[in-house]
Amino acid sequence: MRQVLIAGIGSTPFGRHSEIAIQSLAIRAADAAIRESGIDRKQVGALYLGNFVSGPLTGQEVLAGLVADGLGLGQIPCTKVEGACASGGIAFRHAYLAVASGMCDAALAVGVEKMTHADTATTTAALNCAMDNRSDGISGLTFPGLFGLAWQIHAERYGTSRDQVSAVVSKNKANGLLNPLAQMGANVGADQILQSPLICDPLRLYDCCPTSDGAAALLLVAADKRAELASSPVAVMASAQTRGSARIAGHPDLCTFDATVMAAQAAYAQAGISAKDVDFVELHDCFSIAEIIDTEDLGIVPRGHGGGYALEGRTRVGGDIPVNPSGGLLSKGHPVGATGLGQIYESVLQLRGQHPNQVRDAAIGLTHNLGGTGVACTVNILKRIDA
Repeated sequence: MRQVLIAGIGSTPFGRHSEIAIQSLAIRAADAAIRESGIDRKQVGALYLGNFVSGPLTGQEVLAGLVADGLGLGQIPCTKVEGACASGGIAFRHAYLAVASGMCDAALAVGVEKMTHADTATTTAALNCAMDNRSDGISGLTFPGLFGLAWQIHAERYGTSRDQVSAVVSKNKANGLLNPLAQMGANVGADQILQSPLICDPLRLYDCCPTSDGAAALLLVAADKRAELASSPVAVMASAQTRGSARIAGHPDLCTFDATVMAAQAAYAQAGISAKDVDFVELHDCFSIAEIIDTEDLGIVPRGHGGGYALEGRTRVGGDIPVNPSGGLLSKGHPVGATGLGQIYESVLQLRGQHPNQVRDAAIGLTHNLGGTGVACTVNILKRIDA
C-alpha cells in the first residue's frame, strides 16, 4: 500500500443553500479541492461521492456522474456511496484505497446533501431510512429517541448530569462562532440550553444538530506526486471502516457503539499509534450526548468520564484533548453526506496551522463519522507531513 496525501480541500459553508442545486454544491467544493491541489484534473482517476437522501429529498440520483461531468473529468469510474450519516467518511476511505492500492494516482472524494428545503415530517421520514424500518421503524422511535435513551442509561450508570452535557453544547456552539463555515455558532449558557424546547426527554433543541445543506471535497494523491502539489499536503496515516448493528435491539449496551470502538482500534493499529498520541478530534456529535459516548469509545477519555471532561473544560481548545474545534455537527451543521468529509476538511486546516480555531502544535488528528444506529463507522487518522 502506498502512502496517500490529501493534496487539496474544498467546502461550501454549511447551512441553507435554497437557490443552489445539489450537484452544483458538490461541484463548487470539488472544483476548489482540485484547484488548490495544483493537480491537472486529467490526472484524477476516480471519484467517490457520499450522499444519503438526495433521491427522496431532491429527486436527483446519479450524483457522482453528474458532478464528474460538471468538473470536466474524463470517463473515469464515478461511484455514489451510502452509509447513512457515515456516507462521506466511506467515500473518503474508498478514494484513499483507490490511491493506496495503486489503482490510480489521484482520486476525488466528495460529500453533499441538501435538506433545508423540505418540511420537518419529510426530512424526518427520509432520515429514518437510516434504521431498520421493518423492526425499529414500526415502533415510532426516531434518532432523538435513541439518543435520549442512551443519555438516560449513561446518566444512571455514570452519573452524567445535565450540566455536563450542556458543557458539550456550550463548547461546540462557541467553537462555531470562530468558524466561517459553521451554521449555528452561538454563546449559550446552561440556563439557555435548559430553557430550549424539549425534543425527546432529556434532549432539548440545543442538544440536537441542525438540518443543513452543504458539500465538502478532498483530492487524494500518491505521495510520489508531492513535488507537483501547489498546497501543503497532509498524510493519511489510517482509514478504517466497520459495521455495527443495524437494529437498536442488536446493541447490548446503548452507552457504547461497537462500530466506533472497533474502527478506532483498527485505525490506531494501522497508524501505529495510540489514543494518547492524538492532538485533536473531530467526531460525530449528532446529539450532545453522542460526543460524550464517542470520546469514551475512541479511547481519548476514560469510560464514564466523558461528561466530567467536558464540564472541566478538558475537551476545549487548550485543554487535554480538544474535541470538535470546528464546532462539530451541533454548531457547524450536518448535511449528512458531506459531514465526514467536512470533518477531514477541518482537520487538514488544523494540521496546516491554518484553522480559525487553531489547536496549538497540532500534528496528529482523528476524525470519526458514525451512521444510523451505529451500523457504519469510519475513523481516519491524519498527520502533518513534517511531524
